[in-house]
Amino acid sequence: MKCVICKHGETTPGSSTVVLDREGVTLVMRNVPADVCQTCGEAYFSEDVTSHVLKVAEQAACAGAHVDIREYAA
Repeated sequence: MKCVICKHGETTPGSSTVVLDREGVTLVMRNVPADVCQTCGEAYFSEDVTSHVLKVAEQAACAGAHVDIREYAA
């Protein structure tokens, strides 16, 4: 697909790092599957991947974590 950010690059399957920061909890998740623009590096995540990342972030917050760094695992 054409990148909506740079409007020049095409996306290809790859991975990216997601950083979520909310109410004192920071989650860093590495190797998250995404379609990545080959020109600007913008990452686009599927609905399923996004739901999974948000679920993991909620679990980390409920567990009382302040900073949580992990690898993506479906």
